Amino acid sequence: MHTAKPLFSYRKHWAHKFGTAPFLPMSREEMNELGWDACDIIVVTGDAYCDHPSFGMAVIGRFLEAQGFRVGIIAQPDWQSAEPFKELGRPELFFGVTAGNMDSLVNHYTSDRRLRHNDAYTPHNAHGKRPDRAATVYSNRCREAYKDVPIVVGGIEASLRRIAHYDYWSDKVRRSVLLDSKADLLLYGNAERALGEVAHRLAAGEAITDIQDIRGTAFMRKAVPEGYLEVDSTTVDAPGKVDAHIDPYKMDGMEGAARTTQPGREPACGTVKPDSQSDAAPDSSPAAPNDALDTPTQSTVLQFDRNARISRDKQVIRLPSFEQVKEDEVLYAHASRVMHLETNPGNARALVQRHGKRDVWLNPPPIPLTTPEMDAIFDLPYQRVPHPVYGGAKIPAYNMIRFSVNIMRGCFGGCTFCSITEHEGRVIQSRSEDSIVREVEAMQDVPGFTGIVSDLGGPTANMYRLACKSPEIEKVCRRLSCVYPDICKNLNTDHAPLVKLYRRVREMPGVKKVLIASGLRYDLAVRDKNYVKELVSHHVGGYLKIAPEHTEGGPLSKMMKPGMGAYDEFKRLFEKFSKEAGKEQYLIPYFIAAHPGTTVEDMVNLALWLKANNFRADQVQAFLPTPMALATTMYHSEKNPLKGVKRETGESVSSARGLKQRRLHKAFLRYHDPENWPLLRQALKDMGRADLIGNGKKHLIPTFQPKGTGKAGGEGARTGRKHGKQTFMTKHVHAGDLKGKPGGRGKGVR
Repeated sequence: MHTAKPLFSYRKHWAHKFGTAPFLPMSREEMNELGWDACDIIVVTGDAYCDHPSFGMAVIGRFLEAQGFRVGIIAQPDWQSAEPFKELGRPELFFGVTAGNMDSLVNHYTSDRRLRHNDAYTPHNAHGKRPDRAATVYSNRCREAYKDVPIVVGGIEASLRRIAHYDYWSDKVRRSVLLDSKADLLLYGNAERALGEVAHRLAAGEAITDIQDIRGTAFMRKAVPEGYLEVDSTTVDAPGKVDAHIDPYKMDGMEGAARTTQPGREPACGTVKPDSQSDAAPDSSPAAPNDALDTPTQSTVLQFDRNARISRDKQVIRLPSFEQVKEDEVLYAHASRVMHLETNPGNARALVQRHGKRDVWLNPPPIPLTTPEMDAIFDLPYQRVPHPVYGGAKIPAYNMIRFSVNIMRGCFGGCTFCSITEHEGRVIQSRSEDSIVREVEAMQDVPGFTGIVSDLGGPTANMYRLACKSPEIEKVCRRLSCVYPDICKNLNTDHAPLVKLYRRVREMPGVKKVLIASGLRYDLAVRDKNYVKELVSHHVGGYLKIAPEHTEGGPLSKMMKPGMGAYDEFKRLFEKFSKEAGKEQYLIPYFIAAHPGTTVEDMVNLALWLKANNFRADQVQAFLPTPMALATTMYHSEKNPLKGVKRETGESVSSARGLKQRRLHKAFLRYHDPENWPLLRQALKDMGRADLIGNGKKHLIPTFQPKGTGKAGGEGARTGRKHGKQTFMTKHVHAGDLKGKPGGRGKGVR
């Protein structure tokens, strides 16, 4: 892995003499009380300002404050004019702009593109306090307010729109948010490392246009600068001679070595431009489902020198242009695959994509934080409550997480429908036990604490301190998932550090109970039965959520999720240890409707499984295609980017696209709802499955229709959690008990 300058090793900016602010100021009056005549940096956010480490503006603000900068917050400004963006005056260094902890369009609309009428990140759950495409709108207003002030955009919305991307809400491919926002710099992923360097370099007098060498950043430039080897990956399916694969685990000669493919296949990812004298091409993935990407660009493929040693830091892969991917779904799928194969910080190269007459340039991903750096971030002086300006207003997202602790970042699961990996990366970054204990101690001073820690988790519940056993393998690995199609033999799956943490926290004075509310990766959990026993015996509050997502192999293979065998094994252990502990506890499984690769037959089989297992879905939602996700690529292109993308012979993936189809898929998840029965009866008849219509136990849908029901034709399914998650209930469960965390763990702005 590349090295990086320690996060807190910079000489502090001169303004550190003002000390720590009780809250980062949101008004001129607060600035005056602190003795400030100006802010060095102003963070503009679409969320209400809660000074808690689960809220991005608080993390970024407190981090920059610790670097010695004066940081102000403009939270949920009225975007109809530039005046609210002048509230704190002109920042000395830059505006930092984020849409908030959630993508603004996911926040505003359901998977059926219907308007939501609430916003969990707003006081009183009020809707309408942020615009659609908030990162773009806020940036444009900042530019109107102060034309000469640099704008740095970041957070989940900008991160997932850093290159040309399919936008579900407008049903078209949109260009990089860099162009629409007119920002000077985009930071993607967890941005502390990049943001600290940007701030200090601007403070030293460097121009924002000259800051182009920081990992985790994207910006516009006119052309590839001298000294770079440009690898052309802009087309697919050109014929040519090919060579055999290089061993992806081979350590010697890997740096800059050419990547070629098996006989009968083309070079992986791209070929070197003919005018280059150097030999290099992108690597392919080492294991299924990440076999070589077939993307040559010349009718005559250049032969590569395996001994070439061109630094990856001086290689850049040219993706198909915005204009190309906008018109060609196959090239879109190809670009998506290439981008995802270049996400390992240990071996990723820069990417470039033409937009009109200019390039969007993406530097390689940021270097993950070390444990001491993670500790330092979470040890910053958060007040752990909303800013006083909100009075006693309830902010649902804050109320949900105020007594939870984020113990790690990242996720190596690689689920294709999830945004966590694209934003936080696959490398797990864990805090120390001592840091977590300090946060639990500080939590006890927060009003309303009753001794219940609502969660020790993160993007997942049980990846704490899990990592590749070999740093050498990790830095060259190109797998999209460490756990699919099987758990990698090089992955450490020992949950002992997590068990030790659980025991230490629950034994702390003042702590009565520690719950685990983050989603559990049960295929990992069954590898460590001691962990399952510890979890089930002490940390389940009656119900435990897990996410099989589906029962059928077709959709599961497109999700990169394990089969039901792992679920069955975990269920067996869960019931065994619950009985031994003398507790009545239940598993709550989540499933996704209308995911790419899912047929109506798959949904019938899932419904039959639900009925056989006595599950009744209370709230369901269909797959929501978020920008940059691999499943979104499948939805848009109908190609499978998990495999080599070919125009004619590549694997095709069908999706439920129309509103009627999507409602039908959701209706099967709510097979028990009389409102859905007319729709399901007709669908079963059309499929030749009328045998499932009847009044016996073996039937799915009854023949009778209760009076006054069924007129909605399947619209009775209510919208549930975001990002394709659902809440389930059995006869023992009340719907109100099963609310999920708004936006999910790991989607915060960092």
